[in-house]
Amino acid sequence: MAIHYQQENRIFSLHTVHSTYQMKIDDFGFLLHLYYGGKISGSMDYLLTCYDRGFSGNPSDAGEDRTYSMDVLPQEYPGMGTGDYRSSALIIHNADESDCCDLRYVSHNIQKGKYALEGLPAVHASKEEAETLEILLEDPVSRVQVRLLYGVLEKEDIITRSAVIRNCGTGRVIVEKAASACLDFVAGEYDIISFQGRHMMERIPQRRETGYGSYVFGSRRGTSSHQHNPAVILAGRDTTEEHGDCYGMVFVYSGNFMCEAEKDQFGQTRVLMGLQSDLFHYPLGQNGTLTVPETILGFSGEGLGGLSNRFHRCIREHIYRGRYRNRLRPILLNSWEASYFDFNGETIYKLAEDAAELGIDMVVMDDGWFGKREDDNSGLGDWQVNERKLGCTLGSLIERINGLGVKFGIWIEPEMVSEDSSLYREHPDWALRIPGRKPVRGRNQLVLDFSRKEVREYVFDAICKVLDQGNIEYVKWDMNRSISDFYSMENGQGRVAYDYVLGVYDFLEKLTGRYPELLLEGCSGGGGRFDAGMMYYTPQIWCSDNTDAVDRIQIQYGTSFLYPVSVVGSHVSAVPNHQTGRSVSLHTRSVVAMAGTFGYELNPEKLTAEEREAIREQVRQYKSYAELIQGGMYYRLSNPLEDVCAAWMFVSESGDRALLNVVMLEVHGNMAVNYVKLRGLKKDAVYEDAATGKCYYGSALMGAGIPMPVRQEEYPAYQMELIEKL
Repeated sequence: MAIHYQQENRIFSLHTVHSTYQMKIDDFGFLLHLYYGGKISGSMDYLLTCYDRGFSGNPSDAGEDRTYSMDVLPQEYPGMGTGDYRSSALIIHNADESDCCDLRYVSHNIQKGKYALEGLPAVHASKEEAETLEILLEDPVSRVQVRLLYGVLEKEDIITRSAVIRNCGTGRVIVEKAASACLDFVAGEYDIISFQGRHMMERIPQRRETGYGSYVFGSRRGTSSHQHNPAVILAGRDTTEEHGDCYGMVFVYSGNFMCEAEKDQFGQTRVLMGLQSDLFHYPLGQNGTLTVPETILGFSGEGLGGLSNRFHRCIREHIYRGRYRNRLRPILLNSWEASYFDFNGETIYKLAEDAAELGIDMVVMDDGWFGKREDDNSGLGDWQVNERKLGCTLGSLIERINGLGVKFGIWIEPEMVSEDSSLYREHPDWALRIPGRKPVRGRNQLVLDFSRKEVREYVFDAICKVLDQGNIEYVKWDMNRSISDFYSMENGQGRVAYDYVLGVYDFLEKLTGRYPELLLEGCSGGGGRFDAGMMYYTPQIWCSDNTDAVDRIQIQYGTSFLYPVSVVGSHVSAVPNHQTGRSVSLHTRSVVAMAGTFGYELNPEKLTAEEREAIREQVRQYKSYAELIQGGMYYRLSNPLEDVCAAWMFVSESGDRALLNVVMLEVHGNMAVNYVKLRGLKKDAVYEDAATGKCYYGSALMGAGIPMPVRQEEYPAYQMELIEKL
């Protein structure tokens, strides 16, 4: 059993292979957090201390005992109004206008298997792979109940948390704030690692000390956003890639979120992950419920690298679903940077001919194939094929392309509407907008109210009519603006941000159910919705609209801390790069793009004969590496934000095969030699360089490293395949 309950001391212990999570029901019914970290035996309630803390209030249950205060005790789900002045996991505005929720233990239940969340994505696992702990808490005055859910995937070293809030009272309450996970540490000095950025430069890691006070980040944009990713790492001050303790929290949600890290006056640290409290006032009538999206927790005592591989495996095996869960992805050629809006059926067919000749598996027809869509100012919402532009039916175009042995994919943006569209002219009230105000535009488009069922159903039917016209094997789902007008004609203001995301999930659930063979790739201006919630439906996501190889190194580096390579949409694009103007060799571009699902974003007609041959070889190489890249262990060997080179590698789970990748970021006169130390190999094994036949001991490669050649060129790249000699 991974979950144990000690009746005598009323202590819950959640065990994975390498970690323990422990909590206690105290004498007053408060649920206190005891410990989370490396695997231990016994009860950790001895860590709790009680002293008279000036200006820290005492619950009435404690009588005249001034040493007992919720302001200093570690808690599982702290609510506002109990004398705890730190950040709250839950704020309830009651029918009597008070803000208070004093949760006490009622009951618990332990069962085999992993809980599921209605209408929300979550980690999935079989009864043999997971156990669930459900703890019921209630405020005896307001009758607000909270079901705390804990999923334990023992072999994966993963624990999940969620909360379901129910109003069992007679008056209406409003949920003003709700987290799904709270971690309280009574001691320790920590750094917080978050992942910030902007459009075309997402998920750049930043590490800072958790000083006294609060560090808060999140999104109010309606999506998880380019600016802040819904994931965080809490690491010991001396934690490195290979050594030290660290904790990861990944929010399985695609909308507004908030993460708070607070160090209190006594040096205790609290980290919360949950829904964004701004723009959120969720009313619950009698028996109304709110389910807080899940947070995935992971602990590693083996540094950041160990934590990364735990999350990579969890997402690959227990977030992904469907046909492509463990299947190699097709290499694709996308039409966007090849032609933008300037294409017709014949130019798309010519791309497919080039793809077939180069060994590429699929061609994707991006934006511009529907309605009145010659630029990005019109047509969104009118999901009817523009046969006049294509010069043929969609079905006949797909049939011709399939005849070349090439798969076909298409781009859609279902959540958006242009004011210059038939849909908007017929249903202007279907767009999110605040009554009496002119709408805020983004990319000259508005957002459809996906919190409304009739809106989703209309768009779903229109998209299905397109997908039913031929053998479409891939869909790129895009969203190219943030939400600003948080008001629904049906659902008001306080709940629309949450209900909108549930509407998107409902649409995706129906789409994947109707087309189970379809490969969905998520996108929101690239990486604006790169989160575990979308990964539940889209097992690959366009990592960034920035395809520049040098910038992508930083973007993919930050992404790798918690998300697997198999979800990273990454392509070789033309030079000079369309976003930065930088020119990088075709070889370097391919090495960087191979740290992802791999594909091309260019027009093959503009390539030289030598470049076309190089691409054929890249495609052959990637297909030989694909299983190792998408399913192997991943190791960061350098920090490209600080070091002169970017280095990473993939190692098979058995350790018998590895792929080393290095890009030199700096070139100087009389350059010093750089040595890259490898990781994840067998110490006593001998590995052969597949290209040169030279042999190395694993211990040597990991202990002393391997020298990188000194070359006088910008951004040279190297790949080395190592195979164990038996």
